[in-house]
Amino acid sequence: MRGAVTVACLLFAATPAFGQAGPGKPDEGFDLSGSIRLRYETIDGQARTGFNSSDELINLRTILTAQYRHGPVRIAAELYDSRAYLADRGTPVTTGEVNAAELVQAYVAVDAPNAFGAGTALSLQGGRFLLNIGSRRLVAADDYRNTTNSYTGLRADIAARGGVRGTFIYVLPQVRLPDDLTSLLDNRLKVDRESFDQILWGGTISRAKTIGPALAELSFYHLGERDAPGRPSRDRSLNTVGARIVRDPKAGAFDYEAEAIYQLGHIRSGLASAAAMLDVSASFVHAEIGYTFAQGWKPHVSIEFDRASGDGPGRTYGRFDTLFGMRRADLAPAGLYNAVGRANILTPGIRLEAVPNKAIDWFVTYRPMWLADRTDSFSTTGVRDVTGRSGSFAGHQVDARVRYWLIQDRLRAEIDGVWLAKGRFLRDAPNAPKSGDTKYLSTNLTVSF
Repeated sequence: MRGAVTVACLLFAATPAFGQAGPGKPDEGFDLSGSIRLRYETIDGQARTGFNSSDELINLRTILTAQYRHGPVRIAAELYDSRAYLADRGTPVTTGEVNAAELVQAYVAVDAPNAFGAGTALSLQGGRFLLNIGSRRLVAADDYRNTTNSYTGLRADIAARGGVRGTFIYVLPQVRLPDDLTSLLDNRLKVDRESFDQILWGGTISRAKTIGPALAELSFYHLGERDAPGRPSRDRSLNTVGARIVRDPKAGAFDYEAEAIYQLGHIRSGLASAAAMLDVSASFVHAEIGYTFAQGWKPHVSIEFDRASGDGPGRTYGRFDTLFGMRRADLAPAGLYNAVGRANILTPGIRLEAVPNKAIDWFVTYRPMWLADRTDSFSTTGVRDVTGRSGSFAGHQVDARVRYWLIQDRLRAEIDGVWLAKGRFLRDAPNAPKSGDTKYLSTNLTVSF
Protein backbone atom coordinates (compact mmCIF):
# COMPACT_ATOMS: atom_id res chain seq x y z
CA MET A 1 0.00 0.00 0.00
CA ARG A 2 2.83 2.41 0.81
CA GLY A 3 4.16 1.88 -2.73
CA ALA A 4 0.84 2.79 -4.34
CA VAL A 5 0.53 5.97 -2.26
CA THR A 6 4.08 7.08 -3.06
CA VAL A 7 3.58 6.39 -6.77
CA ALA A 8 0.46 8.54 -6.83
CA CYS A 9 2.23 11.42 -5.08
CA LEU A 10 5.30 11.28 -7.35
CA LEU A 11 3.16 11.08 -10.49
CA PHE A 12 1.37 14.26 -9.49
CA ALA A 13 4.64 16.03 -8.75
CA ALA A 14 6.48 14.76 -11.83
CA THR A 15 3.94 15.53 -14.56
CA PRO A 16 4.62 18.96 -16.13
CA ALA A 17 2.19 21.14 -18.00
CA PHE A 18 2.32 20.57 -21.75
CA GLY A 19 3.66 23.59 -23.63
CA GLN A 20 3.47 24.57 -27.25
CA ALA A 21 6.95 23.54 -28.31
CA GLY A 22 7.21 20.13 -29.98
CA PRO A 23 9.73 17.44 -29.08
CA GLY A 24 11.57 17.75 -32.40
CA LYS A 25 15.01 19.38 -32.55
CA PRO A 26 15.63 22.53 -34.62
CA ASP A 27 18.31 22.49 -37.31
CA GLU A 28 19.81 25.74 -36.00
CA GLY A 29 19.86 27.64 -32.74
CA PHE A 30 19.08 26.63 -29.16
CA ASP A 31 16.87 23.75 -28.06
CA LEU A 32 15.83 22.57 -24.59
CA SER A 33 14.09 19.24 -24.08
CA GLY A 34 13.71 16.56 -21.47
CA SER A 35 11.76 13.72 -19.96
CA ILE A 36 10.60 12.41 -16.59
CA ARG A 37 10.16 8.68 -16.09
CA LEU A 38 8.48 7.21 -13.04
CA ARG A 39 8.80 3.47 -12.47
CA TYR A 40 7.28 1.24 -9.81
CA GLU A 41 8.72 -2.28 -9.76
CA THR A 42 8.07 -5.26 -7.55
CA ILE A 43 9.61 -8.70 -7.27
CA ASP A 44 8.78 -11.93 -5.48
CA GLY A 45 11.14 -14.89 -5.34
CA GLN A 46 14.36 -12.94 -5.92
CA ALA A 47 16.83 -15.09 -7.88
CA ARG A 48 19.94 -13.15 -6.86
CA THR A 49 21.71 -14.15 -3.70
CA GLY A 50 22.00 -11.87 -0.69
CA PHE A 51 18.87 -9.73 -1.17
CA ASN A 52 15.28 -9.55 0.05
CA SER A 53 13.13 -12.40 -1.24
CA SER A 54 10.30 -9.94 -1.97
CA ASP A 55 10.81 -6.25 -2.61
CA GLU A 56 9.50 -3.09 -4.24
CA LEU A 57 11.19 0.02 -5.56
CA ILE A 58 10.29 3.36 -7.05
CA ASN A 59 12.70 4.83 -9.60
CA LEU A 60 12.44 8.45 -10.71
CA ARG A 61 14.61 9.63 -13.61
CA THR A 62 14.62 13.20 -14.87
CA ILE A 63 16.59 14.17 -17.98
CA LEU A 64 17.21 17.74 -19.16
CA THR A 65 19.00 18.27 -22.47
CA ALA A 66 20.22 21.58 -23.91
CA GLN A 67 21.76 21.93 -27.35
CA TYR A 68 22.99 24.82 -29.44
CA ARG A 69 23.77 24.36 -33.10
CA HIS A 70 25.22 26.83 -35.55
CA GLY A 71 26.40 25.59 -38.90
CA PRO A 72 28.73 22.64 -38.39
CA VAL A 73 29.16 23.23 -34.64
CA ARG A 74 27.09 21.57 -31.91
CA ILE A 75 27.36 22.30 -28.19
CA ALA A 76 25.31 20.15 -25.83
CA ALA A 77 24.79 19.45 -22.16
CA GLU A 78 22.58 16.85 -20.49
CA LEU A 79 21.66 16.34 -16.85
CA TYR A 80 20.45 13.01 -15.43
CA ASP A 81 18.83 12.95 -12.02
CA SER A 82 18.27 9.30 -11.06
CA ARG A 83 16.80 8.44 -7.65
CA ALA A 84 15.24 5.43 -5.92
CA TYR A 85 12.73 5.18 -3.07
CA LEU A 86 11.25 2.47 -0.78
CA ALA A 87 14.59 0.62 -0.57
CA ASP A 88 16.14 -0.84 2.57
CA ARG A 89 19.50 -2.50 3.21
CA GLY A 90 18.28 -5.76 1.68
CA THR A 91 17.25 -4.11 -1.59
CA PRO A 92 19.69 -4.50 -4.52
CA VAL A 93 20.21 -0.75 -4.97
CA THR A 94 23.43 0.20 -6.79
CA THR A 95 24.69 3.00 -9.01
CA GLY A 96 22.54 1.36 -11.67
CA GLU A 97 19.55 2.87 -9.87
CA VAL A 98 20.89 6.01 -8.16
CA ASN A 99 23.03 8.84 -9.54
CA ALA A 100 21.54 12.14 -8.44
CA ALA A 101 21.99 15.37 -10.43
CA GLU A 102 24.84 14.31 -12.70
CA LEU A 103 25.96 16.12 -15.85
CA VAL A 104 26.35 13.06 -18.09
CA GLN A 105 26.94 15.06 -21.28
CA ALA A 106 28.87 18.30 -21.88
CA TYR A 107 30.53 18.28 -25.28
CA VAL A 108 31.43 20.19 -28.41
CA ALA A 109 31.07 18.53 -31.81
CA VAL A 110 31.94 19.60 -35.34
CA ASP A 111 30.31 18.05 -38.41
CA ALA A 112 32.09 18.19 -41.75
CA PRO A 113 30.05 16.88 -44.70
CA ASN A 114 32.08 15.99 -47.80
CA ALA A 115 35.25 16.05 -45.68
CA PHE A 116 36.98 13.55 -47.96
CA GLY A 117 35.08 14.32 -51.12
CA ALA A 118 31.49 14.04 -52.27
CA GLY A 119 29.48 11.43 -50.40
CA THR A 120 31.74 11.38 -47.33
CA ALA A 121 31.44 12.94 -43.88
CA LEU A 122 33.42 13.46 -40.69
CA SER A 123 32.17 14.28 -37.20
CA LEU A 124 34.48 15.01 -34.26
CA GLN A 125 33.26 15.16 -30.67
CA GLY A 126 35.08 16.03 -27.45
CA GLY A 127 34.02 16.28 -23.83
CA ARG A 128 31.64 14.14 -21.80
CA PHE A 129 29.02 12.14 -23.71
CA LEU A 130 26.93 8.96 -24.02
CA LEU A 131 27.74 6.17 -26.47
CA ASN A 132 25.70 3.63 -28.43
CA ILE A 133 27.91 1.79 -30.90
CA GLY A 134 27.21 -1.10 -33.25
CA SER A 135 25.06 -3.84 -31.72
CA ARG A 136 25.35 -2.07 -28.32
CA ARG A 137 26.45 -5.35 -26.71
CA LEU A 138 29.81 -3.84 -25.73
CA VAL A 139 29.25 -0.08 -25.57
CA ALA A 140 25.80 1.34 -24.84
CA ALA A 141 23.62 3.66 -22.82
CA ASP A 142 20.96 1.19 -21.62
CA ASP A 143 17.67 3.09 -21.53
CA TYR A 144 15.81 0.63 -19.29
CA ARG A 145 18.26 1.10 -16.45
CA ASN A 146 17.60 4.11 -14.21
CA THR A 147 21.12 5.51 -14.66
CA THR A 148 23.32 5.60 -17.73
CA ASN A 149 26.94 5.09 -18.81
CA SER A 150 28.85 8.28 -19.50
CA TYR A 151 32.36 8.80 -20.86
CA THR A 152 34.88 11.64 -21.13
CA GLY A 153 37.16 11.82 -24.13
CA LEU A 154 37.15 11.93 -27.90
CA ARG A 155 34.95 10.40 -30.59
CA ALA A 156 35.27 10.41 -34.38
CA ASP A 157 32.61 9.25 -36.85
CA ILE A 158 33.55 8.75 -40.48
CA ALA A 159 31.32 8.01 -43.46
CA ALA A 160 33.10 6.97 -46.67
CA ARG A 161 31.84 6.02 -50.10
CA GLY A 162 30.38 2.59 -50.68
CA GLY A 163 28.42 2.48 -47.44
CA VAL A 164 31.48 2.30 -45.20
CA ARG A 165 31.14 3.88 -41.74
CA GLY A 166 33.35 3.94 -38.70
CA THR A 167 33.16 5.10 -35.10
CA PHE A 168 36.35 5.44 -33.07
CA ILE A 169 36.76 6.43 -29.42
CA TYR A 170 39.34 7.15 -26.75
CA VAL A 171 37.47 7.71 -23.50
CA LEU A 172 37.61 7.53 -19.72
CA PRO A 173 34.45 5.82 -18.43
CA GLN A 174 32.71 7.71 -15.64
CA VAL A 175 32.76 6.17 -12.16
CA ARG A 176 29.29 6.83 -10.75
CA LEU A 177 29.40 8.28 -7.24
CA PRO A 178 28.57 7.86 -4.44
CA ASP A 179 28.61 4.07 -4.50
CA ASP A 180 28.24 3.06 -0.84
CA LEU A 181 24.86 1.66 0.16
CA THR A 182 24.07 4.26 2.83
CA SER A 183 24.58 7.14 0.41
CA LEU A 184 22.59 5.39 -2.32
CA LEU A 185 19.64 4.77 0.00
CA ASP A 186 19.67 8.49 0.87
CA ASN A 187 20.01 9.61 -2.80
CA ARG A 188 23.04 11.69 -1.85
CA LEU A 189 24.79 13.90 -4.37
CA LYS A 190 28.42 13.42 -5.35
CA VAL A 191 30.07 14.36 -8.63
CA ASP A 192 31.11 11.41 -10.79
CA ARG A 193 34.75 11.16 -11.69
CA GLU A 194 36.96 9.89 -14.44
CA SER A 195 40.68 9.15 -14.49
CA PHE A 196 43.33 7.32 -16.44
CA ASP A 197 42.94 4.47 -13.97
CA GLN A 198 40.28 3.20 -16.38
CA ILE A 199 40.40 3.77 -20.12
CA LEU A 200 38.47 2.45 -23.10
CA TRP A 201 39.60 2.85 -26.67
CA GLY A 202 38.89 1.26 -30.04
CA GLY A 203 36.11 1.36 -32.57
CA THR A 204 33.68 -0.26 -34.93
CA ILE A 205 33.70 -0.19 -38.71
CA SER A 206 30.83 -1.37 -40.91
CA ARG A 207 29.88 -1.66 -44.56
CA ALA A 208 26.31 -1.75 -45.87
CA LYS A 209 25.21 -4.34 -48.42
CA THR A 210 28.32 -6.47 -47.97
CA ILE A 211 26.55 -9.81 -48.45
CA GLY A 212 23.41 -9.03 -50.43
CA PRO A 213 21.42 -6.55 -48.32
CA ALA A 214 23.27 -7.45 -45.11
CA LEU A 215 25.56 -5.10 -43.21
CA ALA A 216 28.93 -6.44 -42.03
CA GLU A 217 30.75 -5.03 -39.02
CA LEU A 218 34.11 -5.45 -37.28
CA SER A 219 35.01 -4.10 -33.86
CA PHE A 220 37.93 -3.89 -31.46
CA TYR A 221 37.98 -2.40 -27.95
CA HIS A 222 40.65 -2.29 -25.28
CA LEU A 223 39.70 -1.77 -21.65
CA GLY A 224 42.53 -0.95 -19.27
CA GLU A 225 41.96 -0.73 -15.52
CA ARG A 226 44.23 -0.32 -12.49
CA ASP A 227 43.89 0.39 -8.78
CA ALA A 228 43.00 3.94 -7.78
CA PRO A 229 43.45 5.46 -4.31
CA GLY A 230 40.83 3.84 -2.08
CA ARG A 231 39.40 1.88 -5.01
CA PRO A 232 41.07 -1.51 -5.56
CA SER A 233 40.33 -3.23 -8.86
CA ARG A 234 41.04 -6.53 -10.57
CA ASP A 235 43.46 -4.74 -12.93
CA ARG A 236 41.60 -5.76 -16.05
CA SER A 237 43.42 -5.48 -19.36
CA LEU A 238 40.98 -6.82 -21.93
CA ASN A 239 41.18 -6.86 -25.71
CA THR A 240 37.78 -7.57 -27.23
CA VAL A 241 37.45 -8.45 -30.93
CA GLY A 242 34.09 -8.86 -32.63
CA ALA A 243 32.46 -9.52 -36.00
CA ARG A 244 28.79 -9.14 -36.89
CA ILE A 245 26.52 -9.50 -39.89
CA VAL A 246 22.92 -8.28 -39.84
CA ARG A 247 19.99 -7.97 -42.20
CA ASP A 248 17.27 -5.70 -40.86
CA PRO A 249 13.63 -6.83 -40.66
CA LYS A 250 11.40 -6.08 -43.65
CA ALA A 251 7.75 -6.98 -44.21
CA GLY A 252 7.37 -10.25 -46.10
CA ALA A 253 11.04 -11.19 -45.78
CA PHE A 254 13.48 -13.08 -43.57
CA ASP A 255 16.02 -11.21 -41.45
CA TYR A 256 19.01 -12.43 -39.49
CA GLU A 257 21.90 -11.43 -37.25
CA ALA A 258 25.05 -13.21 -36.13
CA GLU A 259 27.74 -11.78 -33.84
CA ALA A 260 30.83 -13.46 -32.45
CA ILE A 261 33.12 -11.82 -29.87
CA TYR A 262 36.41 -13.08 -28.45
CA GLN A 263 38.13 -11.61 -25.41
CA LEU A 264 41.73 -12.00 -24.30
CA GLY A 265 44.17 -10.26 -22.00
CA HIS A 266 44.66 -10.61 -18.25
CA ILE A 267 42.85 -10.04 -14.96
CA ARG A 268 43.70 -10.53 -11.28
CA SER A 269 41.99 -13.39 -9.46
CA GLY A 270 40.83 -10.97 -6.74
CA LEU A 271 41.02 -7.36 -5.53
CA ALA A 272 44.17 -7.83 -3.45
CA SER A 273 47.34 -6.46 -5.04
CA ALA A 274 49.03 -9.80 -4.39
CA ALA A 275 46.29 -11.79 -6.13
CA ALA A 276 47.48 -13.97 -9.01
CA MET A 277 47.28 -12.58 -12.52
CA LEU A 278 45.25 -14.79 -14.85
CA ASP A 279 45.22 -14.97 -18.64
CA VAL A 280 41.79 -14.30 -20.15
CA SER A 281 40.14 -16.41 -22.82
CA ALA A 282 36.40 -15.70 -23.08
CA SER A 283 33.78 -15.59 -25.80
CA PHE A 284 30.26 -14.62 -26.70
CA VAL A 285 27.98 -15.65 -29.59
CA HIS A 286 24.59 -14.29 -30.61
CA ALA A 287 22.56 -15.62 -33.53
CA GLU A 288 18.99 -15.10 -34.66
CA ILE A 289 16.77 -15.54 -37.66
CA GLY A 290 13.35 -13.97 -38.03
CA TYR A 291 10.47 -13.30 -40.36
CA THR A 292 8.06 -10.35 -40.61
CA PHE A 293 4.56 -11.12 -41.84
CA ALA A 294 3.19 -8.61 -44.32
CA GLN A 295 -0.44 -8.87 -43.27
CA GLY A 296 -2.31 -6.85 -40.66
CA TRP A 297 -0.17 -5.60 -37.78
CA LYS A 298 2.96 -7.15 -39.32
CA PRO A 299 4.10 -9.44 -36.47
CA HIS A 300 7.74 -10.46 -36.34
CA VAL A 301 8.80 -13.87 -35.04
CA SER A 302 12.42 -14.85 -34.43
CA ILE A 303 14.48 -17.72 -33.07
CA GLU A 304 17.49 -16.61 -31.04
CA PHE A 305 20.57 -18.09 -29.42
CA ASP A 306 23.04 -16.55 -26.95
CA ARG A 307 26.09 -18.06 -25.28
CA ALA A 308 28.50 -16.18 -23.02
CA SER A 309 31.34 -18.19 -21.56
CA GLY A 310 31.85 -18.82 -17.85
CA ASP A 311 34.93 -19.29 -15.72
CA GLY A 312 35.89 -22.90 -15.17
CA PRO A 313 38.69 -24.46 -13.12
CA GLY A 314 42.29 -23.84 -14.15
CA ARG A 315 44.67 -20.90 -14.59
CA THR A 316 42.74 -19.26 -17.44
CA TYR A 317 39.90 -16.86 -16.70
CA GLY A 318 36.93 -17.62 -18.96
CA ARG A 319 34.02 -15.43 -17.79
CA PHE A 320 32.92 -13.09 -20.58
CA ASP A 321 32.91 -9.37 -19.72
CA THR A 322 30.30 -7.37 -21.64
CA LEU A 323 32.17 -4.12 -20.81
CA PHE A 324 29.51 -1.37 -20.98
CA GLY A 325 26.91 -3.23 -23.03
CA MET A 326 23.13 -3.22 -22.73
CA ARG A 327 21.09 -6.24 -21.64
CA ARG A 328 17.39 -5.33 -22.06
CA ALA A 329 17.15 -5.67 -25.83
CA ASP A 330 18.52 -9.23 -25.83
CA LEU A 331 17.97 -10.87 -22.49
CA ALA A 332 15.95 -9.33 -19.63
CA PRO A 333 15.31 -6.16 -17.61
CA ALA A 334 17.74 -4.68 -15.10
CA GLY A 335 16.31 -3.09 -11.94
CA LEU A 336 15.14 -5.41 -9.18
CA TYR A 337 15.29 -8.40 -11.55
CA ASN A 338 18.76 -8.04 -13.13
CA ALA A 339 19.38 -11.80 -12.95
CA VAL A 340 20.20 -12.51 -16.60
CA GLY A 341 23.11 -10.85 -18.36
CA ARG A 342 25.83 -11.61 -20.84
CA ALA A 343 27.96 -13.92 -18.64
CA ASN A 344 28.05 -17.71 -18.10
CA ILE A 345 24.82 -18.43 -19.93
CA LEU A 346 23.63 -20.63 -22.77
CA THR A 347 20.11 -19.90 -23.94
CA PRO A 348 18.04 -20.40 -27.08
CA GLY A 349 14.87 -18.37 -27.31
CA ILE A 350 11.81 -17.53 -29.34
CA ARG A 351 10.44 -14.00 -29.64
CA LEU A 352 7.17 -12.61 -30.98
CA GLU A 353 6.85 -8.85 -31.38
CA ALA A 354 4.57 -6.42 -33.17
CA VAL A 355 3.79 -2.76 -33.76
CA PRO A 356 0.04 -2.82 -34.51
CA ASN A 357 -0.07 0.98 -34.93
CA LYS A 358 1.99 4.06 -34.13
CA ALA A 359 0.67 4.16 -30.54
CA ILE A 360 1.52 0.64 -29.33
CA ASP A 361 4.28 -1.96 -29.53
CA TRP A 362 4.83 -5.19 -27.63
CA PHE A 363 6.92 -8.33 -27.45
CA VAL A 364 7.06 -11.62 -25.56
CA THR A 365 10.01 -14.05 -25.36
CA TYR A 366 10.58 -17.51 -23.97
CA ARG A 367 14.04 -18.79 -23.00
CA PRO A 368 15.22 -22.01 -21.36
CA MET A 369 18.58 -21.22 -19.74
CA TRP A 370 21.69 -23.24 -18.86
CA LEU A 371 25.08 -22.40 -17.39
CA ALA A 372 27.87 -22.39 -19.95
CA ASP A 373 30.15 -23.62 -17.13
CA ARG A 374 28.46 -25.36 -14.20
CA THR A 375 31.20 -24.42 -11.69
CA ASP A 376 30.83 -20.64 -12.20
CA SER A 377 28.01 -18.42 -10.91
CA PHE A 378 24.97 -18.33 -13.18
CA SER A 379 24.88 -15.13 -15.23
CA THR A 380 24.43 -12.14 -12.86
CA THR A 381 22.67 -13.94 -9.98
CA GLY A 382 25.73 -14.66 -7.83
CA VAL A 383 24.41 -18.21 -7.33
CA ARG A 384 27.26 -20.72 -7.59
CA ASP A 385 28.22 -24.33 -6.94
CA VAL A 386 31.98 -24.68 -7.33
CA THR A 387 31.65 -28.47 -7.32
CA GLY A 388 29.31 -28.48 -10.32
CA ARG A 389 27.01 -30.97 -8.57
CA SER A 390 23.90 -28.78 -8.83
CA GLY A 391 23.75 -29.31 -12.58
CA SER A 392 23.62 -26.70 -15.32
CA PHE A 393 19.91 -26.02 -15.93
CA ALA A 394 18.95 -22.60 -14.51
CA GLY A 395 15.30 -22.46 -15.54
CA HIS A 396 12.67 -21.15 -17.94
CA GLN A 397 12.21 -17.40 -18.46
CA VAL A 398 9.19 -15.66 -19.99
CA ASP A 399 9.70 -11.94 -20.57
CA ALA A 400 7.12 -9.50 -21.96
CA ARG A 401 6.76 -5.76 -22.55
CA VAL A 402 3.95 -3.48 -23.74
CA ARG A 403 4.37 0.22 -24.51
CA TYR A 404 1.55 2.61 -25.35
CA TRP A 405 1.50 6.32 -26.22
CA LEU A 406 -1.29 7.87 -24.15
CA ILE A 407 -0.47 11.19 -25.83
CA GLN A 408 1.60 10.70 -28.97
CA ASP A 409 5.24 11.73 -28.45
CA ARG A 410 4.36 13.22 -25.04
CA LEU A 411 3.12 10.67 -22.54
CA ARG A 412 3.99 6.97 -22.74
CA ALA A 413 3.05 4.04 -20.50
CA GLU A 414 5.07 0.82 -20.29
CA ILE A 415 4.59 -2.49 -18.51
CA ASP A 416 7.37 -5.09 -18.19
CA GLY A 417 6.94 -8.52 -16.66
CA VAL A 418 9.20 -11.55 -16.14
CA TRP A 419 8.46 -15.02 -14.84
CA LEU A 420 11.47 -17.20 -14.06
CA ALA A 421 10.58 -20.83 -13.31
CA LYS A 422 13.75 -21.85 -11.51
CA GLY A 423 15.49 -25.00 -12.63
CA ARG A 424 17.56 -27.43 -10.60
CA PHE A 425 20.62 -25.17 -10.35
CA LEU A 426 18.75 -22.12 -9.01
CA ARG A 427 16.93 -24.36 -6.52
CA ASP A 428 19.76 -26.64 -5.33
CA ALA A 429 23.02 -24.63 -5.49
CA PRO A 430 24.47 -24.08 -1.99
CA ASN A 431 23.75 -20.32 -1.88
CA ALA A 432 20.58 -20.31 -4.00
CA PRO A 433 17.77 -18.28 -2.36
CA LYS A 434 14.99 -20.58 -1.08
CA SER A 435 12.33 -18.26 -2.47
CA GLY A 436 10.40 -20.14 -5.16
CA ASP A 437 9.97 -18.97 -8.74
CA THR A 438 10.73 -15.35 -9.58
CA LYS A 439 7.91 -12.99 -10.55
CA TYR A 440 8.86 -9.44 -11.59
CA LEU A 441 6.63 -6.56 -12.70
CA SER A 442 7.37 -2.94 -13.51
CA THR A 443 5.00 -0.14 -14.52
CA ASN A 444 6.41 2.97 -16.14
CA LEU A 445 5.12 6.38 -17.13
CA THR A 446 7.32 8.73 -19.18
CA VAL A 447 6.56 12.39 -19.89
CA SER A 448 8.54 14.02 -22.72
CA PHE A 449 8.76 17.75 -23.26
